[in-house]
Amino acid sequence: MASFYCYSLLLLLGLVSQAVATNLSRDFYSCTCPKLQPIVKKGVAEAIKKEARIGASILRLHFHDCFVNGCDASILLDDTGSFIGEKTAAPNNNSARGFNVIDDLKADVEKACPGVVSCADILTLAARDSVVLLGGPYWEVPLGRRDSTTASRLAANRSIPAPSLNLTNLISNFASHGLSVEDLVALSGAHTIGLARCVQFRPHIYNDSDIDASFAKSLQSKCPRRGNDNVLAPLDFQTPTCFDNLYFKHLLVKKGLLHSDQELFRGSSSTDKLVTKYASDTDAFFKDFAEGMIRMSKIKPLTGTKGQIRINCRKVN
Repeated sequence: MASFYCYSLLLLLGLVSQAVATNLSRDFYSCTCPKLQPIVKKGVAEAIKKEARIGASILRLHFHDCFVNGCDASILLDDTGSFIGEKTAAPNNNSARGFNVIDDLKADVEKACPGVVSCADILTLAARDSVVLLGGPYWEVPLGRRDSTTASRLAANRSIPAPSLNLTNLISNFASHGLSVEDLVALSGAHTIGLARCVQFRPHIYNDSDIDASFAKSLQSKCPRRGNDNVLAPLDFQTPTCFDNLYFKHLLVKKGLLHSDQELFRGSSSTDKLVTKYASDTDAFFKDFAEGMIRMSKIKPLTGTKGQIRINCRKVN
């Protein structure tokens, strides 16, 4: 019955390659690539089994993609003679990782459904599966994105929120992408997994007063005032490979790793109540995080005939 339905639908649309989708939908590939989600989930699970940290890296790739001209897989493009891509932008250079995992997922999907599924949708699904496999919430991913044919290092430098931003600028940055203050706090909870480089948290541990003194001192032993820029520290120092709400608990006791993290809770911040709420209620955090991820994944998607379905995520067809 399902195959007959799909056949009838494709006849109605004409050819699959000619179908125009103006909206994202959960069942976008139900006829054209029904095995898509199991393929992605299996690939992400294998990657996390090899290196638990990679889940956070994939989630971060998705964030950094969506915040630059929308969720269009532009972050995956290598530099060409006509543009300098986003991989060497300040927020990504020497820190964005997981590209090889997306390459492998794309290759597996291409074997099952050649030329059908975008890199943007694969990255979005991989981010969701990374969260789930590390203990976080599940959400249905709206699909139907297409891939960009260009990228911009300048746009990445301008659009991705820096760890040095204060709360006012963080709120403004998220608002520019159509995301609310609640989205800002909930999505910042992604920092319950993963690592950050010394160069990103150095200003906070040496210059800021809103940090636990013993916590700062322990980090200073690894991250001196000069040098060791690439030394890593966990964003959640207790469970960096488990998606939980400890990130928010740490903020309550001034143990946020980044300046931008601790800005969410200072005892007088407008976001204090949300941080306190998520610190005490994992279910509330998971619910708002999942809803925020869905909203973020809908930032300026390319649909219909815009963009293309890249065969290789690193380059335009």
